[in-house]
Amino acid sequence: MGVSFAVPFIGNQINIMLQESQAHVKEVTLEIKRVGESKRIDRFISSRFPDLSRTYIQKLVKEGAIVVNGNVVKSSYFIKKGDVISATVPVPEETKITPEDIPLNIIYEDDYLMLINKPYDMVVHPAGGHPSGTLVNAVTFYCQNLSQINGPLKAGIVHRLDRDTSGVMLVIKSDAVHSHIAMQFEKRLVKKEYFAVVEGEVAFDSNEINMPIGRHRVDRQKMAVRRDTGKNATSVYEVIERFRGYTLVKIMPKTGRTHQIRVHMQAIGHPVVADEMYSKYNACFRSDLLGKERAPDEGSIIERQALHAHRIEFFHPILNKQMAFQVDMAEDISFLVSALRELRPLRK
Repeated sequence: MGVSFAVPFIGNQINIMLQESQAHVKEVTLEIKRVGESKRIDRFISSRFPDLSRTYIQKLVKEGAIVVNGNVVKSSYFIKKGDVISATVPVPEETKITPEDIPLNIIYEDDYLMLINKPYDMVVHPAGGHPSGTLVNAVTFYCQNLSQINGPLKAGIVHRLDRDTSGVMLVIKSDAVHSHIAMQFEKRLVKKEYFAVVEGEVAFDSNEINMPIGRHRVDRQKMAVRRDTGKNATSVYEVIERFRGYTLVKIMPKTGRTHQIRVHMQAIGHPVVADEMYSKYNACFRSDLLGKERAPDEGSIIERQALHAHRIEFFHPILNKQMAFQVDMAEDISFLVSALRELRPLRK
């Protein structure tokens, strides 16, 4: 028997009914009570279930596994007040991983580890409702000897990036190397740098954010600054370039809390652009930058959070040396920066 509860969602309210109808299938019913910002069904489902990639959700919609008011719709359908969305989602088995021939952008590899430039819209490892299309499915196909310390569903994974965060990511082959580098993460010896385009003009050229982060009180899919139950979290940012109403920043997280950068930047009043979970907007268009109404057929500049893992530095325990790797800004974020330079330069 299912359990129904109400969940607020950036101006929307939905009722959710969850039930397990069989061992590896989850049935979800969402009743839209209020609608704030207009949102396509694939983006709406994506924001509620971050372990599902948008590509996978679009596949479910196409196959009729996600319906609205009992009717099959397209991924471009915009949800409305009163809609009842029903979804039947496969859940991966606990100990099974299916290797998949998914292209990988490998920037470095040796016998013990590799560095990958992860694209956005790729989940790191299988989770509820997302058994395939993940980075682990891809690296398991490419490499048979991955570390198993975190189990087969997280083979080789020593840290993670959010689904819609692009950039450099470390994958480990050896269990011994995994343990050593995991200790470096625990002791905060691994250095990471991110690029982000944020809303608004930040007040300082650099600053440190110290705010504890914990699970959101109401929306369990989100994190939030929690002075009561949150864990210590520290991020340092530096301004790279300023625009009218936007800022390009480099962010160095000193801790590794879930959604840390996104939560911290929202908390200081500068959410990451197009972050559908922590901002009011889920995409950015040229018309937005010009302050005009969007044309019906206008394509977006970016439709995921403008956050990119640019650089990682760690100590290689076998080669006995400090190593650093970086990848260029993802193409869509680079397009956004170019558009800001063209349309939103600082007035002189």
